[in-house]
Amino acid sequence: MPYTAPKKSAKEVRYLNKDFTSFKDNLIEFAKVYFPNTYNDFNEASPGMMFIEMASYVGDVLSYYIDNQFKESLLAFAQEKRTVYNMAQTFGYKPKLASPSLGRVDVFQTVPAKAVGSGDSYVVRPDLDYSLKISAGMQLSSTNGVKFTTTEDVNFKFSSSYDPMKVTVYESTGNVPVTYLLKKSAKIESGDTKTEYFSFSNAEKYSRIALAEQDVTEIISCTDDDGNNWYEVGYLAQDSVFADMENDGLNDPDLATFSDSAPYLLRLIKTSRRFTTFIRTDGRTELRFGAGISDSPDEEIVPNPENVGSSLPGSPSKLGEALDPSNFLKTRSYGQAPSNTTLVITYKYGGGVDHNVRSNSVREIVSANSSVQNTVGLNPTLLANTQGSLKVINVSPTTGGSGPESVFDVKQNTLAYFQAQSRAVTKEDYIARVYSMPPRFGNIAKAYIVQDSQIDPAATVDEVNTGNRIFNPMAMNFYILGYNANKFLTNVNQAVKENIQTYLTQFRMITDAINIKNAFVINIGVKFNILTRAGYNKEEVTLRAIEVVKDYFDIDKWQIGQPIVLADLAYKISIVDGVSAIVPPEDNDTDSSVQDKPVIQITNKYNSAAGYSGNLYDIKSATKNGIVYPSADPSIFELKYPGNDIEGRVVGDSTGTSETGQGGSY
Repeated sequence: MPYTAPKKSAKEVRYLNKDFTSFKDNLIEFAKVYFPNTYNDFNEASPGMMFIEMASYVGDVLSYYIDNQFKESLLAFAQEKRTVYNMAQTFGYKPKLASPSLGRVDVFQTVPAKAVGSGDSYVVRPDLDYSLKISAGMQLSSTNGVKFTTTEDVNFKFSSSYDPMKVTVYESTGNVPVTYLLKKSAKIESGDTKTEYFSFSNAEKYSRIALAEQDVTEIISCTDDDGNNWYEVGYLAQDSVFADMENDGLNDPDLATFSDSAPYLLRLIKTSRRFTTFIRTDGRTELRFGAGISDSPDEEIVPNPENVGSSLPGSPSKLGEALDPSNFLKTRSYGQAPSNTTLVITYKYGGGVDHNVRSNSVREIVSANSSVQNTVGLNPTLLANTQGSLKVINVSPTTGGSGPESVFDVKQNTLAYFQAQSRAVTKEDYIARVYSMPPRFGNIAKAYIVQDSQIDPAATVDEVNTGNRIFNPMAMNFYILGYNANKFLTNVNQAVKENIQTYLTQFRMITDAINIKNAFVINIGVKFNILTRAGYNKEEVTLRAIEVVKDYFDIDKWQIGQPIVLADLAYKISIVDGVSAIVPPEDNDTDSSVQDKPVIQITNKYNSAAGYSGNLYDIKSATKNGIVYPSADPSIFELKYPGNDIEGRVVGDSTGTSETGQGGSY
């Protein structure tokens, strides 16, 4: 009878061990069960225990890193900045490194006067032959050194409702004007500008280059040696981009007649010269190009009916496919790879809250590209005086500048961006879109949206005869606020509003109408009385309580329409070390008993001369059941000056003495 080897029994292995102790205990148990005669010395000092503990150590480390890697693969639980940035951009959201400040400047120039007509019927008018055209990109500087750039052309040659020009007499002799002053307005954006050169030899699929500066907010231009423009796209498969062109007879003879109201036309063009941008964790921006290495134009390869759907031998027709997977490396379906050329890339970088400057502070012109349409027959002296008369000033503060997003902000904005799927259907979608607006268009601090008739549903339909507004059931009112240079809430200027309107046009439903309005800011003060425990320093306890109030009203934690829950604030104060109790503050109200008074008193600060918003609000009437509600018109509470607007008072302790603190100081 042939010999049969004994069948080995399967050893039981447990896969639930996660830490050092469980690994060690199970290894000991494993040795006792399966190797009882081989090893039985489990003393801590034995050599066998050394190897068991070393194996447990390795298992514990591996288990930790496996768990950590799994956690980092989930956006909601990821903590590493590099992981969050990579996943965010995989979902299509680009983290904001910095947001530039936006605003408007008034641009001035003088022109000589000229007489039109003859005899006694002549009329003196400004000679617009001397008017300048200043190209976009004029470099400006504020009094505190922040650099700004104009984002649109300023043409004093014409005036329209789209781009109005104000004309006033600047100099006169007697009653006869000699010089006129022309004024126009232009959008400005903060940030420094830099140009870099990158040389390419042979074509390389998916080549990458990194810009030298951090916090890049905009790629202004990218051109090669042949003068071809390279365009930034959201993804390499996007082969169509929007481009603007001057509205003149050469570009579109039919529409050139409307150049006074539409000086530029927006066109959709197809291009293979494109790139995407990728934000790195070191703050630098990376440009990524396509894989196309064919020298033949796409028009000769892709549209050929004989080639469509037949590139893969024996495969069925690919007419229903978005892209031919066998052709994207031979053609430029994913973009062209630069080769044997030098790319000249001009970009803008910088931004932040400190780029929000005060009014009348942007005055200096660093450089400007100005020209006169036709200099034939013009007086050289008057022409030189005209070109030297160019001046700028910002009448309103610039707003919209903010710092980089935190890792938490990137995760939340990415989740909102992914759920929206490039469409704005719900109110939350629109709010997420505004917060995700590219930084070169500005940044919004607070946003709130309601239906046009939601606040006042009593709509009147007779707008012509009665003057009452007709509500549009498909319209939405977008209430927004921004930050100024001191991170105080302020109304957003028209430049940012126009950018929001244009940006949302790409995502809104065709039936939706959007009205962008300013929300109301209700400035408040806080008063509270506390009893301290015996043995505690009253001053220190009061300062700690004031810091709790400051943290509670931190503006980053507040949104439009958010009420003040006095019980929550009172609880936070009550758990401060050294606080024994909170008592209602004394006031002159004789209509309510002590039991009806809230333990925290909220007051309205409205003196505009002191820097407040000037909005009056009846806090007492708005307080119901210990909750201070904001107004029906979208508004937000702001504790603007904590150093002056928080009054904390110790009314007594075991000794019966009292002290008062205001804003953290005595």
